[in-house]
Amino acid sequence: MDHPKDVLKDRQFMERVMEYMMLVNKFEEQVFALFAQGKVHGTTHLGIGEEGTGVGSVFALEERDYIFATHRGHGQVISKGAPVKNVMAEILARQAGANHGRGGSMHIADVGVNALCIDGVLGQNCPIACGVGLSFKMKKQNDRIVAVFFGDGSMNQGAVHEAMNLAAVWELPVLFICVNNTYGMSTPLHKVSADTDLSKRGYPFGIKSVQVDGNDVLAVYETVREAREYIMKEGKPAFVVENTYRTSGHSKSDANQYRTKEEIAEWKAKSPIARFRKVMLENGFTEAEVDAIDERAAKTIDEATAYAESCPDASATPEQIEAEAYA
Repeated sequence: MDHPKDVLKDRQFMERVMEYMMLVNKFEEQVFALFAQGKVHGTTHLGIGEEGTGVGSVFALEERDYIFATHRGHGQVISKGAPVKNVMAEILARQAGANHGRGGSMHIADVGVNALCIDGVLGQNCPIACGVGLSFKMKKQNDRIVAVFFGDGSMNQGAVHEAMNLAAVWELPVLFICVNNTYGMSTPLHKVSADTDLSKRGYPFGIKSVQVDGNDVLAVYETVREAREYIMKEGKPAFVVENTYRTSGHSKSDANQYRTKEEIAEWKAKSPIARFRKVMLENGFTEAEVDAIDERAAKTIDEATAYAESCPDASATPEQIEAEAYA
């Protein structure tokens, strides 16, 4: 895909894109290391190799837009503006966490930046996103949308299709984003989907549906920006499939026995960060400048980790539990 010249010439934007992809990548690697040290409770799902999808998508949205991330959504929430140190503190179950240490890796939310709850149940965030879209419509808040992320493993869940149908019938400002990393846990997409072009899933509902190379961060940015403009202009939902690959395992216990080391190495070589580094070098950046961005990202992660580990553990007194429970 040819990238717009105005984007390529915007050095500040290019630097920001790379810094956030590096931040997300290093954040995930740090979480993996902390888990190995026994410092992360529960489970966690990493999206190493998928950095272009979260960063590219969220950067194409407006600050007033809302998102629902996936259970593999650290990068989506961080890209929306959630402070890295608070997300790290949340994963380490500290009181200073984004949700006071009670949500953990799979249930991070930061309403201050319009990043609503992550749902560990596949596809169930889609109907909830329709509710948010309906609230925008009823309040005549016609300047914003809600983007809901889910994976290819959710595409056979009834809730996703029910939500698409509902959004189409009620003409809701919902952007459905499928992050297709080709594996549902350890099951390859072609074994569970007769047609692996997932963008076709939106056709029966009359939803504008497109797919994009999820490892090309600028292509993701342009595609999602165009989808948002369509929703704003037409007042109807849209669907974007971002084809990518996770080089990390499904979760902390994944031994990667369902794929080869060669397959993983091949995808690492064409990761979003590696590809965007080449784009930057071809458009006026030097190796030293890109390395400096990497160093800044590493420093941010080190500082976030030190902050999180210095914070007290999440309190769990009955009074505090009841104060933050809504039912």
